[in-house]
Amino acid sequence: MTPDTERAVSAASPPQKKPRLAFLLATWFGLGYLPKAPGTWGSLGGIALSWLILRWAPKSLAMATDLHMHDHFAVRAWGLLLWSSFMVALLGVWSSSRVANFSGSKDPQFVVIDEVSGQMLALLSGASALVWLKGIRWSILVAGFVLFRLFDIWKPWPIRKLEKLPGGWGIMADDWLAGIYAAILLRLALHFNVL
Repeated sequence: MTPDTERAVSAASPPQKKPRLAFLLATWFGLGYLPKAPGTWGSLGGIALSWLILRWAPKSLAMATDLHMHDHFAVRAWGLLLWSSFMVALLGVWSSSRVANFSGSKDPQFVVIDEVSGQMLALLSGASALVWLKGIRWSILVAGFVLFRLFDIWKPWPIRKLEKLPGGWGIMADDWLAGIYAAILLRLALHFNVL
C-alpha cells in the first residue's frame, strides 16, 4: 500500500467513538481531570470509597457486642471488601485499557482508577475489619494515604517492572503492589500501636 492509498483508507474509515463509560470509570467520575496531581485526587477517591463501603456494612452486625458477633461481622465485612476491591480492579483493567487505546498513550495521566484500586488495597488490607468496626481514626487514613502515595511515586522493586505489562494490566498492577506494600507497613504500625 502506498502512502496515498493509506491516507484514502484512513480517511474512509469512520473516527473511533469515544468509550464514554470507560472514560467515566478510568477518570473516577472526573477526578482525573482535576488540576495538579491527578494521582493524589484518585487516592482521595479510594479513601472515600473505602470509607463508604464500610459504612454500608450491616448496622446490626456493627452494633454487636459479643465476640462471636464481632467475628461474624469481620467475616462479612471482609467478604464485602474483597468483592468491592476485586470489582474495582477488574473495572480498572477494562476501562484503563480502553482509554489508553483510545488516547494513544500507554498510561494517560488522567486515568486514576489505578490509584483508587491501590489505595483501597492499602486501607482495606492494612486495617483489619475490627479496626474499622471500632471506628476508623484520621491517623489511619492519613498514614494509609501517605504510605500508598510514597510507594506509588517511589516505585521500589518490582513495582516499576509491573508497568511494562500490556494494556490495563500495566496501568493497574504497579498500584496494586504499591497498595500491598503500604498495607504491610500500615498493619505493622497498627500492630505495634504506632498509630
